[in-house]
Amino acid sequence: MLEDLTTAAPSPGVWPTAYPRGYAVVDVETTGLARDDRIISAAVYRLDARGEVEDHWYTVVNPERDPGPVWIHGLTSEALEGAPLFGDIAAEFATRLEGRVLVAHNAVFDWQMIAREYARARAEAPVRQRLCTIALAKELRLPLPNHKLESLAAHFGVVQQRAHHALDDARVLAEAFRPSLRAAAAANVRLPLHECRPLTEWTDRPRIGQQAAYGGRPATWRPSRRRPACPYPNPGRYEPGKPLRQGMRVAFSGDTSVDRELLEDRATEAGLHVATSLSRLTSLLVTNDPDSGTSKVVKARQFGTPVVDEAAFGQLLGNVEPASEG
Repeated sequence: MLEDLTTAAPSPGVWPTAYPRGYAVVDVETTGLARDDRIISAAVYRLDARGEVEDHWYTVVNPERDPGPVWIHGLTSEALEGAPLFGDIAAEFATRLEGRVLVAHNAVFDWQMIAREYARARAEAPVRQRLCTIALAKELRLPLPNHKLESLAAHFGVVQQRAHHALDDARVLAEAFRPSLRAAAAANVRLPLHECRPLTEWTDRPRIGQQAAYGGRPATWRPSRRRPACPYPNPGRYEPGKPLRQGMRVAFSGDTSVDRELLEDRATEAGLHVATSLSRLTSLLVTNDPDSGTSKVVKARQFGTPVVDEAAFGQLLGNVEPASEG
């Protein structure tokens, strides 16, 4: 059983040669969970190929807005007022990430927050792959009651000192990742690595409501956003080699180099129906990672839904046929 291997380190000669050469275990605390929320603190533990700690780094970040759920992360407006902006720490952050696999608990969230911050700073995060410790725990079939960080830590006997503090969360994750990595190596388990696509195009939505914060800078938020209903009937599945037609239902999955909402806006403007889930009625799935195990990709395989990548979708958007009359 894989769970019997979680305390055993493989000998040097059996370490999988395909495993990455280094990892950056990351935790970020944020003002919230939405696409325009901001990072307020970040921590990185750099690990070598076998999961041993090389060094660690931590910083608070001025989000230029209300800090959000202070009762969770403990960082008040006053504590963040003199903190550096993300653009001020972007270069140092990048040196901690460069050439390594980003490791995080629910890694897609941390990666998306980081990618958006770099896009705002008109820069690019030097991350090409990520590894989610939740996915790794599932691959190892660890007997966890749930997939919270505290449960993973308890399984490996790691003691949490300051929950929701980025530096301590990153430390706990690094200490839990090391035995997980060794267990995977001992069993020759393929690591659940996913491609990271840095954002190359980004726009902040206009926000409403303001209050003074951070020395006079406005702190704002945006309302929830609903897309208008597609005015065209669904003409059915997309057929490879043919153009898209107005009314087709399009779903998106995984990282995109253009901000997801921009892609969705363009699809809506072209007369397509942007779907938040995938069903038998979905005309097309857009994903850059068709081999991933996301629910949308799995359903697309089950339903036989056509799949294209972001580049192909961008070309198709340039020639969307009008809806059929009648």
